[in-house]
Amino acid sequence: MRITIEIGDITVLRVDAIVNAANETLLGGGGVDGAIHGAAGPGLLAECRNAPKIRPRVRCPTGEARITGGHRLHARYVIHTVGPVWHGGNAGEAELLAHCYRASLRLAADKHLASIAFPAISCGIYGYPPQRAVLVAVNAVRAWQAIREHPQHVVFCCFDAAMAGYYRSALAA
Repeated sequence: MRITIEIGDITVLRVDAIVNAANETLLGGGGVDGAIHGAAGPGLLAECRNAPKIRPRVRCPTGEARITGGHRLHARYVIHTVGPVWHGGNAGEAELLAHCYRASLRLAADKHLASIAFPAISCGIYGYPPQRAVLVAVNAVRAWQAIREHPQHVVFCCFDAAMAGYYRSALAA
């Protein structure tokens, strides 16, 4: 498995799947979630609306993942995962975040996808400290890499150079 870092807009990447840092409704929101819904067009929202609810207003619980078509994106699929809100680090946030990566990779492997791109899950409005989140992400992907062959290429897509630096440091360790 190859791991690379990109700085830029995840919605324009030419990969098999991009991961959406979604909320539990799957109906769009701010940050990367809003950008993905905007770029994918109304078909993505319609497909998300048709996803079954687990309980009122919840189509995807925290730590889980769901897959939809990519619609107007270059990516064939969008894998939606809901990261944890940061509560200081003692509320199981690290395990829930790792579960987001594993669940997303599992969906990609089930579809035999060659490439997947992740944003910095939970690092925006959910307040997860970036350096901590990056370590969880890199460790989860490396652990997956040790036991599975798909996907063959993982991209960590960063919104700025500072975030990319965190990934470079974690990957070098």
